[in-house]
Amino acid sequence: MEVTARAPGKIILSGEHAVVHGSAAVAASINLYTYITLRVPPPSSSSETSDTLTLHLKDMGLEFSWPIGRIKEALSESNDLDCSTPKTCSGKFAESISALVEEQNIPEAKIALASGVSAFLWLYTCIQGFKPATVTVTSELPLGSGLGSSAAICVALSAAFLAFSKSVSLDKGHKGWLDFGDNELELLNKWAFEGEKIIHGKPSGIDNTVSTYGNMIKFKSGSLTRIKSAVPLRMLITNTKVGRNTKALVAGVSERALRHPDAMTSVFNAVDSISKELLTIIQAPAPDDISMTEKEEKIGELMEMNQGLLQCMGVSHASIETVLRTTLKFKLTSKLTGAGGGGCVLTLLPTLLSGTVVDKVIADLETCGFQCLIAGIGGKGVQVSFGGSS
Repeated sequence: MEVTARAPGKIILSGEHAVVHGSAAVAASINLYTYITLRVPPPSSSSETSDTLTLHLKDMGLEFSWPIGRIKEALSESNDLDCSTPKTCSGKFAESISALVEEQNIPEAKIALASGVSAFLWLYTCIQGFKPATVTVTSELPLGSGLGSSAAICVALSAAFLAFSKSVSLDKGHKGWLDFGDNELELLNKWAFEGEKIIHGKPSGIDNTVSTYGNMIKFKSGSLTRIKSAVPLRMLITNTKVGRNTKALVAGVSERALRHPDAMTSVFNAVDSISKELLTIIQAPAPDDISMTEKEEKIGELMEMNQGLLQCMGVSHASIETVLRTTLKFKLTSKLTGAGGGGCVLTLLPTLLSGTVVDKVIADLETCGFQCLIAGIGGKGVQVSFGGSS
């Protein structure tokens, strides 16, 4: 038996950092995906893989495997196999999972993967129990760049594992990508959040929710609202490849707000207004190219204002400013997305922009050593396909 799940990454269109201080933020899915393929050997199989759980990280050329007996020994008490109720990995279970991961001797240069491997083990054993299988991971998302790669992995893992469980009902004979029902998505999202907790400790839930449901999410004061976009946006995403410390950047904004409370309150209020206006524009249909162009101009202006306010918060970076200058030469608007301090930058690609201009922009950015990706914004969330992807 085989199933492939795919889950999209995400961008923050507006409101990063300010959301911590009560402003609204808007996040959206992008049509760049993480793919998980789960292969379960037939019960009669007597091959070596029939008593092993294997995780293959194809893009990195890494493979980890555990004898099922070893996993049982470590986690036997966790196996009540009620996947309709997501469980948190804590206490002795967390210790047991860590021990299983340590046994794999992950290379020092890749040690950041350990938390992701832990999330995999927890989600697999809770949802599928102690069954042999091979799980293969591939991704179009750069890791650790603020595009929600860890959430996409957790969502796709949860989808693949739940697809072969009794908690969801899917047509396994269907050819092509299949959507989950609303109740199934809710369950899947909760499991993915448990995986995110293992990786990040205290995640907001934005990334996994966007990856699960797709389209857009408004986030304000801890509450998430799903938004349906009526405007097909396209973005150039530039990965500066500059690593950043999200906690330090968030703390820096809070310290600046303490030093300049009145000015920073005005900054956060302005960001809130930008998010609200952006949502109004995005949810209103554009019947023709003229109205689409008008909408794109307004969205570009709001992105430009939001970037200026992020600079006021002190979260820009020399690499981000290089992207802004480069895209501005072509009269294109850009803003950082996520934590800032490096990471990724969004550039709005208007509908009527020629492909030649896009190629020139990308060539200039790649000359600076950056990675460029083009993505549609606000597409579908997680999906599965049985018997191989489509």
